[in-house]
Amino acid sequence: MALSEKYGRTYHYPFSPGTTSDDRINHQFADDLGSITDLIHTEKLDGENNCLSRHGVFARSHAAPTLSPWTSSIRQRWQTIRHDLGNLEIFGENLFAIHSIAYQRLDQHFFVFGVRELGMWLSWEETQLYAQLLDLPTVPVLARSRAPLRADAVEADVLTLVAQPSVFGSVDVYTGQPCTREGVVSRDAGAYSIADFPNRVFKYVRKGHVQTDQHWTRTWRRAPLTGETNSKWIGN
Repeated sequence: MALSEKYGRTYHYPFSPGTTSDDRINHQFADDLGSITDLIHTEKLDGENNCLSRHGVFARSHAAPTLSPWTSSIRQRWQTIRHDLGNLEIFGENLFAIHSIAYQRLDQHFFVFGVRELGMWLSWEETQLYAQLLDLPTVPVLARSRAPLRADAVEADVLTLVAQPSVFGSVDVYTGQPCTREGVVSRDAGAYSIADFPNRVFKYVRKGHVQTDQHWTRTWRRAPLTGETNSKWIGN
């Protein structure tokens, strides 16, 4: 039995080109916008989804805590905060290992994007508060859209944001050339239940975003932090 419920599948915007065969698309997002008064657009970072709870640090599966080498840093951090978590589950993007995008201006490896407590996703304001109390940064907020929310206006905002490079400087690891950010995740700024998650969170992923293959775990490289080295990337 899983120790907690894993992170739900985030549905793509209908205009997101970076879908794969097992992705889901929210074709009714225009209707869902009617239930949202404040929509926050955050940068979708190219890392691993990790969850910190009183039970440990988890990757996608919540059957047992992860022991992967690229979570060593966040597991050490968890040791210092685990007694403060209570019923909180802190979800964030772990950039310790380089995936398809190399970030040139990282000052941290873990960025919080959501906090869950007893079946509810907390508001963005509460998420920022808990992240601050735990001394963890949140993912970059790129823009906000407020009610009345129109699908065409939201689409225009998202398309503008995804055409830009990452806040942290983005380089395609396969070509070595600067690239646009991986995508955008939009979420209701208010609190919502786990059941409402598919209708309150939407994502856009750039076309042709390369996913790590089955050999990634044997060849992964650690992402350097700003000022840590003059070289482009650090090996593990």
